[in-house]
Amino acid sequence: MHIVIMGCGRVGSALAQALEEQGHTIAVIDQDPTAFRRLGSSFGGRRVTGVGFDQDTLREAGIEDAGAFAAVSSGDNSNIIAARVAREMFGIENVAARIYDPRRAEVYQRLGIPTVATVRWTADQMLRRLLPSGAEPLWRDPTGGVQLAEVHTSPAWVGHRVSRLQDETGVRVAFLTRLGEAILPSSQTVLQEGDLVHVVMRTDEIDRVEAAFAKGPDEEGGR
Repeated sequence: MHIVIMGCGRVGSALAQALEEQGHTIAVIDQDPTAFRRLGSSFGGRRVTGVGFDQDTLREAGIEDAGAFAAVSSGDNSNIIAARVAREMFGIENVAARIYDPRRAEVYQRLGIPTVATVRWTADQMLRRLLPSGAEPLWRDPTGGVQLAEVHTSPAWVGHRVSRLQDETGVRVAFLTRLGEAILPSSQTVLQEGDLVHVVMRTDEIDRVEAAFAKGPDEEGGR
């Protein structure tokens, strides 16, 4: 997949290197050409000097062929404008933005743009938002038999109770991340669009659980 990253600071450069190691092609945009030094000499992607929300700059970075876009510059406004241009002008589905102000983050998450607040920031979190597939282990017990993982959840589960998700998939939901905040769900909690679901499961059941989360609820059951 081709991925465009706006911002070549510490996070942007780490993200670019991590994604390139996974086999993706990368283009990094930054207004400051000296920022590209952070990428190192081994970086094989494009370095594009310019403003990340300028359409010509984005085209030069290959946005029209991109499968994902990450806005991780130091400015909230620039990140949001760039994310919306990528989503609305170029039709990029996997878009994520780094937001410093948590109140803004909530607003944009409601607009369908996943955000990562600076306090909780890790490059891993952005990877999950750009490449939302597969279980991402967060913790394993010493024997390796049980793990806590974030599992990509089909939109078909939105509007259904956590209790039904647990019953049909055979896992225990440990917590949800909703609008940047962790919440402990009850059996009556209803899944909302944008929720990140963290579950406890047996390591040898990952494939089955991922398939159940991706399929959605059985049509015969209720909510």
